[in-house]
Amino acid sequence: MALRLFVVGANSPTGKHFIEILRARRIPYFAPTRTQLFPENAVSIAKMVTDYAPTQLVNLADFISGNHSALRRAETVEYRCRDVNTLLPATLAEICNHLNVPMLHLSNAYVFDGEKKLGYNENDEPNPLGVYGRATLEGERAVAEHNAHIIIRSGWLFGRWKKGLIKSWIRSTSKNQGQVQVTRRRFSPTHTGDLAQAILAVCQQVDCDANVWGTYHYSGLETKRESEFVQQCLKYAASHDEEIYQLLDSVKIVERDSRPPEIVNSTLSSKKIFDTFGIKQKSWHGHLQDVIKSLYGGKTQGKRASNDAENAATDAA
Repeated sequence: MALRLFVVGANSPTGKHFIEILRARRIPYFAPTRTQLFPENAVSIAKMVTDYAPTQLVNLADFISGNHSALRRAETVEYRCRDVNTLLPATLAEICNHLNVPMLHLSNAYVFDGEKKLGYNENDEPNPLGVYGRATLEGERAVAEHNAHIIIRSGWLFGRWKKGLIKSWIRSTSKNQGQVQVTRRRFSPTHTGDLAQAILAVCQQVDCDANVWGTYHYSGLETKRESEFVQQCLKYAASHDEEIYQLLDSVKIVERDSRPPEIVNSTLSSKKIFDTFGIKQKSWHGHLQDVIKSLYGGKTQGKRASNDAENAATDAA
């Protein structure tokens, strides 16, 4: 049977990339709106899934998918976070189990406490620090009760529809004459488009009746401290922004301690997903350059453009 997907969370940053890929490859899918997916409406969700008769269901919905500040906001609106990260996946898993539809569920590293020195692997014991992490872990456990399930925990996400934190770092550097505050933590930068491709690759192998159920990690190729990642962002921004270019040599990055529900280490080992599916980690540098370029509308601001043109002319001479 040809791949036919029921996609939940299609409006998330990863979901938007996923839908783009499905359209480009002409893979049939049905993506209900957020208002059609309240977990208390289990009967209507079950009817939608039954009527569409997908070969798989993919859940990309997440409470903080579009805004990292929601991690801390979850502490005061626990019921809303649990609706998205616990109750919805539990409802979807129950429906999939009843209809015998394989389910792929997107999760994240906040199920861990961040105390490990190396990258987390799938055998490490979860120990979430905050509401978001606990809700996410409970959602995972509900999905894992369904035999035909795949859980993918992703690295720290950025992309075309998830660039708010990158934008704020650049703005802060400009506003504060080269000083920017970051969190003392390590993560695995992961482009949302690369994650979407990895998810589809898993779906395609599941569609070939591969017996690969379980939990996997997927992240970008290179881990970074936040301070290092911010330096890289500013370096790429300097190609488009005269002010950042002038400040580059005097940038002062001030680290503050990570405070729960943040975690000090959210790096992930992606060995299992490579060993099982042959999915390789990808470099995120080119994507980061593109994301930063998009912040400037693809244009170079200030004198930098003419400076670069003059340098190029000088080099040619």
